[in-house]
Amino acid sequence: MSGTQVQSALAPGAIERGATRVLGWAADVGIGPKVLAGLAILTVWQIGVGALAPPFVAKPLNIIAVMPGVLAGREFLMATYYTLSAVFQGLAIALIAGTVIGVAMGRVKIIDRLLNFYINGFYTMPMIAVLPLLTIWFGYEDKARLATVVFAAFFSIAINARDGARSVPPEFLEVARAYRSPAYLVWFDITLFSSLPYLIAGMRLAAGRALVGAVIAEFFVSLDGLGLYILAHTRTYQHNEAVVGVLMLAAFGLAFEGAMNKITRRYFPWYRRDARG
Repeated sequence: MSGTQVQSALAPGAIERGATRVLGWAADVGIGPKVLAGLAILTVWQIGVGALAPPFVAKPLNIIAVMPGVLAGREFLMATYYTLSAVFQGLAIALIAGTVIGVAMGRVKIIDRLLNFYINGFYTMPMIAVLPLLTIWFGYEDKARLATVVFAAFFSIAINARDGARSVPPEFLEVARAYRSPAYLVWFDITLFSSLPYLIAGMRLAAGRALVGAVIAEFFVSLDGLGLYILAHTRTYQHNEAVVGVLMLAAFGLAFEGAMNKITRRYFPWYRRDARG
């Protein structure tokens, strides 16, 4: 092939037309673009690691081979249970506390002035910097992991709840005052429900941070869980088994996102419409 032909083949228009043809072929045979991209990544991974990396480095085919045994093993199941139970408990605590404090900050100026500086400061603080203090206060046990999860998730929810409470349309509050609505109805029926889109966004952020916090605590404190499972198998050169643990963490994130999308479509159909608008 001549130089001119190579340049014409690599021209932006030619590359775009080629990509369009590949995606069109994938759609015709029932293969989505996501599946096609995933297969391409796995192929590059398998070939690249096989050619350049040591034998113990994880490869897609080896991961698939060990996955059934790992998923059925008691050690892996117990590690998953310990991590996810701590994440769910911490998220529940952070949701309640973060919503109460965030809504109060959004509606009461004196509370916002007292806490806003500290909420924003702790939100930007790296979790790994706080973990040594949490282990001193709660000990080298499950309480330290739970405290880390709460610390990781609380501030995302509080900040979003505060912003949601601030964004309540003034006309809603004016109508409530005109009809002399009780204070608890203004707080719960108007302020809280008007803040739901912000709370949903805060929960999405908090779930990812909570999972990271749980794994960091397991690394640092050597607690039973997926973090310690991954660390132990990595140190013993069982990288394929370790990658299965990483995939489980990714699966939890995808499952949580899917559950949140299903809940919003089922119970808050207006949420997506407002987001698109």
